Amino acid sequence: MVWFYTILSVVIVSLISLIGIFTLVIKKESLSKILFILVSFSAGALLGDSFIHLIPEISETTGFGFNAAISLLAGIMVFFILEKFIQWRHCHVPTSKSHPHPFAYMNLIGDGLHNSIDGMVIAASYIVSVPLGIATTLAVIFHEIPQEIGDFGVLLHGGFSRAKALFFNLLSALTAVIGAVVILIIGTKVQGITDFLLPFTAGGFIYIAGSDLIPEMHKENKVGKSLLQLAGLVAGMAIMAALIMLE
Repeated sequence: MVWFYTILSVVIVSLISLIGIFTLVIKKESLSKILFILVSFSAGALLGDSFIHLIPEISETTGFGFNAAISLLAGIMVFFILEKFIQWRHCHVPTSKSHPHPFAYMNLIGDGLHNSIDGMVIAASYIVSVPLGIATTLAVIFHEIPQEIGDFGVLLHGGFSRAKALFFNLLSALTAVIGAVVILIIGTKVQGITDFLLPFTAGGFIYIAGSDLIPEMHKENKVGKSLLQLAGLVAGMAIMAALIMLE
């Protein structure tokens, strides 16, 4: 049953990479409005999953001691390094289909690593419990939607054709399946794997929300839109809180 839920979840998460196709038929103004709310909502969902599900689960099972704290900090550091890796190279040769910019490939590699980690943490969460797996999957999904739209735009800007951008974005997303299968196989053989991955996930989620999403929200200064952002943030946390009822 754990295998079924995990594979189903990571396949759904991977298919979100195809959302880029819909950005081609949506007006830029409408897309901006959608992303505006999604960024706030996904920040709330990531923080909610970290503080309402993952950290309490760690505290209940092993206690939030030194090892858990180091694992959480490792999650923050790894996602920081991944983000730096994506931004590593810059090319001054004009972009074209025959010469895609290296940053597009860097984005694919970094995103592939990120997605494989997503698959690992989803699998580790399902090993602990199905409700925790569902909560973590939803947090990943809410974050992946705006991220995949952004990744699709990066590939187009880097010189990829639309079809090629969709294909490689999906290929990168499917690394989540590999990450999940690895954890499902070794999870029963290596003791303590979830004791590391759960706080690691919390650290990664806190980093993404705090360093990527919330700063993006601060770019909006209008009172009305700021209130909508706050509502989206609270709604994301509320969804995670509501999932407690499944446990």
